[in-house]
Order: sequence, then C-alpha cells, then structure tokens
Amino acid sequence: MRKFVKVFILLVLVIVPVLAACGADNTSGDEGTGDKYKVGILAPAVTHGWVAAVAYHAENRAKELSDEIEYQIYTSSDASEMTSQLDDLITWGAEAIVAFPQWEGMEVPIQRALDEGIKVVNFDIVIDVDDVYRVAGDNYDMGVQGANYIVDKIGTEGEVVILEVPSSGSVSELRTGGFLDTIEEIAPDINLHTYATQFTREDGLKDFADILTSLNHIDAVFSLDDETSIGVLQAIDEAGRSDIQVVTGGGGMQEYFNMMPENEDIWIQSALYSPAMVQDAVDTAVKILKGEDVEKETIIPTTVVDRDNYEEFLDAESPY
Repeated sequence: MRKFVKVFILLVLVIVPVLAACGADNTSGDEGTGDKYKVGILAPAVTHGWVAAVAYHAENRAKELSDEIEYQIYTSSDASEMTSQLDDLITWGAEAIVAFPQWEGMEVPIQRALDEGIKVVNFDIVIDVDDVYRVAGDNYDMGVQGANYIVDKIGTEGEVVILEVPSSGSVSELRTGGFLDTIEEIAPDINLHTYATQFTREDGLKDFADILTSLNHIDAVFSLDDETSIGVLQAIDEAGRSDIQVVTGGGGMQEYFNMMPENEDIWIQSALYSPAMVQDAVDTAVKILKGEDVEKETIIPTTVVDRDNYEEFLDAESPY
C-alpha cells in the first residue's frame, strides 16, 4: 500500500506541471489575439469642403480597420484645442497618432507625443519635427498632369489662362511650376496668360468674369482647384462663351465630378489631391505599429478625373 501511494504522488508531481504549462500557453494565445492597436486621429473641425472630408475619410478607414485597431478621433478649431486633444490621446494610451495640424504652433505638442514613444503620421502638412512620418499628394505632378491634359485636348498651340493662387504659398508655386515646366517642354508655342485668384468659387466667378472681358479668345484654363473651377464654369456660362475647350481643377470635389458629363462642350478635369489620401496615413500608422518598414515620406501620385472615369470616384456621403 505504501508503495502505491508513493507511485501516485510521483505521478501527480509529474502531471500537474505539464497541465499547468499547457494552460499557460493557451492563455497567452488568447491574450495576443484580443489585442488591438490604439490609434488617435486629429483633424480640423470644418463642416464642409476639402478639409472636412479629411476627418470623414480618416474615420471611415478606422472603422474598416476595427478588427485591428481601437481608435479615437477629435476635430479642433485651432492649435490650442488640437494640443489639448493630443494630450487626451496621450493619456488614453495612443500608440500612434494621425494628425492634420493646419495651424502653426503644433511642433511642441507633437514633439511631446514623440517623447512619449508615440508614432506620429502627419497628413499633408510639413512640420519641423524630427521622426514624424508624412503622407501627402504631389502638388508639382498636379501641374504636370494639367499641362499634359490641356495639350492632349487643344494641341501644342493656343491661348491658355493660368489661375494661380499666391496666397496658398508652396501649393500654388508647385502646381504652377509643374505646369510651366511641362508646357515649356512639350508645347512652348502656347501663349500663357497668368492671373491671380483664390481657392473659392466666388473668386473664380468674379475673377474669370473679368478675364473674359479682356481676352477675346481662350482655348483652355489651368485652374488649380475644383472650387475655383466651378466659379470659372459659371462665368463662362453667364458670358455665353463657346471658345473654351478645357478647364482643369484640383482636389476631388463631388459636385465638380458631377458637372463633368453635363458639360459636353468643355473637357472638365480634376487632378486629384483627394482628402481620401488620409486613409493612406491611417494605413501607414498601422503598418508602423506592426513593425513593417515604412518610408518617412509617402507621396501619392496624381490621378486625373474627367467625364471618362468620374463615376469611379463618386461618393454620395462625402462632405466634399
């Protein structure tokens, strides 16, 4: 009997640790599959237009990634409010933050997030802070594509109006620079007429109405922005002009897309600088957290939209 007891005790001492080890492996696996990355999103609080659509597309992508991430999204009216929200995300435990910091003065709070070990991906905006990732469109290439499009439609000679927007700084400089460089290369005999305007339909209407009275013939208009171009098209219609064959744009506005098939006599084009690119910024944040190799700067190539392909880019829910 004593021998049996000794054997039983020995078996228990051997089997229990084995069972305990098996249970520990299963618990570890369950915990791993339940983890989600914490991603914060900061965007300006605008209810319409291109900027408003940034928050819309960012949240849509975050929802699509809900199996992988837990997210919080904040919108703000100024740098002070965005700074406070960034602090909230740090307290929440964000591992990555996708930010669209439109205002000056965000360098210090973003550096604070980096110091906490948080990965920061800026959308569009360049900020003077080391170790920030950036996702943006290609403003220079938008000008290149605009030039190629106009020459494709009107040929290598003609009268072309350039509507630059000096108040937008590097955006106008890059888009106009890409256009001028390309025209010089592929159609140097085109006559260019440059005027200043703004990124609004009201300014596009007012300024182009004046231009129409000063130029008897125009073959094409290189406009940098869809909103401006809507004003340009209204001015053309109100003036009853039939000479203009092409109006370009930029951005990716739903209202502008829907005008493309309605204007059979004018080729309406948009060189996408789409707010939907922010989805790539969200994807970049997730890739970083997964430990994947990611470039510090991701520049998204330009896509040209006109009446031939506009239906691929329609989104009835988009605020822009």
